Amino acid sequence: MMDWQRSGLIAAIVLVFGYLFIQWNEFKEFNSPIAPTISEEVLLIPGEEAPGMQNQQDNSASDSAIPQLAESLKPEVRFDSIASDSRLITIQTDVLDITIDTVGGDIVKAALRQYLSSLDADGKPFVILNRTQNQTYIAQSGLIGRDGTDTQGERPHFKVAQNHFVLEDGDEQVVVDLKLEQDGVSITKSFSFKRSDYLIDVAYKIDNRSDDPWQAHLFGQVQRDGTKANAANAMAPRPYLGMALTTEETNYKKLDFEDLEEESFKTEKQGGWVAMVQHYFVSAWVPDQLQTNTFQLRKLGGQDLYAAGFTGPATEVGAGQEGLIKASFYVGPKDQHRMGDISPYLDLTIDYGWLWWVAKPLFAGLQLIHNVVQNWGWSILILTVIVKLLFFPLSAASYRSMARMRKLQPEMVRLKELYGDDRQKLSQETMAMYKKEKVNPVGGCFPMLIQMPVFIALYWVLNESVELRHAPWIFWITDLSIKDPYYVLPVLNGLSMFVLQTLQPAPPDPMQAKVMKIMPVAFSFFFMFFPAGLVLYWTANSVLSIAQQWTITRKIIKE
Repeated sequence: MMDWQRSGLIAAIVLVFGYLFIQWNEFKEFNSPIAPTISEEVLLIPGEEAPGMQNQQDNSASDSAIPQLAESLKPEVRFDSIASDSRLITIQTDVLDITIDTVGGDIVKAALRQYLSSLDADGKPFVILNRTQNQTYIAQSGLIGRDGTDTQGERPHFKVAQNHFVLEDGDEQVVVDLKLEQDGVSITKSFSFKRSDYLIDVAYKIDNRSDDPWQAHLFGQVQRDGTKANAANAMAPRPYLGMALTTEETNYKKLDFEDLEEESFKTEKQGGWVAMVQHYFVSAWVPDQLQTNTFQLRKLGGQDLYAAGFTGPATEVGAGQEGLIKASFYVGPKDQHRMGDISPYLDLTIDYGWLWWVAKPLFAGLQLIHNVVQNWGWSILILTVIVKLLFFPLSAASYRSMARMRKLQPEMVRLKELYGDDRQKLSQETMAMYKKEKVNPVGGCFPMLIQMPVFIALYWVLNESVELRHAPWIFWITDLSIKDPYYVLPVLNGLSMFVLQTLQPAPPDPMQAKVMKIMPVAFSFFFMFFPAGLVLYWTANSVLSIAQQWTITRKIIKE
């Protein structure tokens, strides 16, 4: 019986250490070189030589791999050479800086004005999409099929009235029209940008003035290279980087670059969406929700490029008639409420893992508290108190058991002296004492086990919620989503755990006692690399546990 109890306690401790060790073990995966700061690079114009690349062949084929209705059609890739000053147009709203290439009408750069690349005084807007000599991450769209304007080797050259658009004060949206004439058919590719919104409406207006019916399919895709950005530090959690979509079978299906190295993925669904997911941010194509669309995720052959996109059904516009084909493109932060409104299950790109049923209420509580106190650090502390109160009955029972165990320490020493050579007799007498005093010898494990789901869920809330990115608390804590720069919180956490252990009974087994002594040091070490917000929660929880254990112990001693 004693062996079972000892194993149970050690298993509980191993569970805690195991989760932390996963993060420690992942540091090897972060040794790949970090991509250059793309916000400072020059936009690459296919067909032109990038700075410093005069003697190198340009392999950043952003115009390649347009979806084909017949997979056997694989025309050679060819770039159209055109002067850069007439090729790129820029759009500025209150939340977005967008660059569009008039060859193809692709979005080749997107910067988020409300989110800085860093907390430095000269921090620039965070660049999510970009096409440079070192990186490709763009949003393409076009028309394919019988009368389509786009093929893998040829993209349409649109005309535009001006090369710079601004959402002026007082305006709610700005519309950018790209125009194209095609054998008696006038095609207008229209981008609509709304105030304070990261959703871009993309529409093709077809004016068929010819004598024949016009037919094509709308496609939209995100194209990205396989560069994996390192985490802030080698020990930091590695967020998901890859593609995702919703299917008939699965509300949220993820396929990373390694998955697509092995096999492409293709499916059909009414409505739906397809996204490229990265830490805190996402880009997603959302086609017409009333149509059945074909979604395809693949690696582009012979290149370090991956594409995630959709192809809509054929749209036919009769002779002398007009038609409209449309879709939407989201590029911005993982805003749970906004993305949930755009399309069903798109909010699942905020991936809380299998503990989402704990994480979502935690985030909702954090957000509710933040609406009042206007500080995420204080919100975490208040949430810690609330969680502690919710678990008070369960943890109090465990602390009472530990307090009784502490009170029985002299009697346990006496039994060990009497029956030290007879392990079976010692176990029987000890269990009889436990039964008489109504003490659970493994009761001390329960407070930690009870808190672990909350701990892990809050870990992912802090890791996934863009609201906490660059969120300050007080003094030196200027970003709760990264580690404490001076390691003050990890040290305080270790001290609080040590104090809490002094209030608990010493384990009768020497091995248990050694493991328990190592825990404060081990936790402090691991927490040196965890988000400051998470360490703040755990440290505050330990302090509250000290107060609870001390109060219960004094009460039992008096009794």
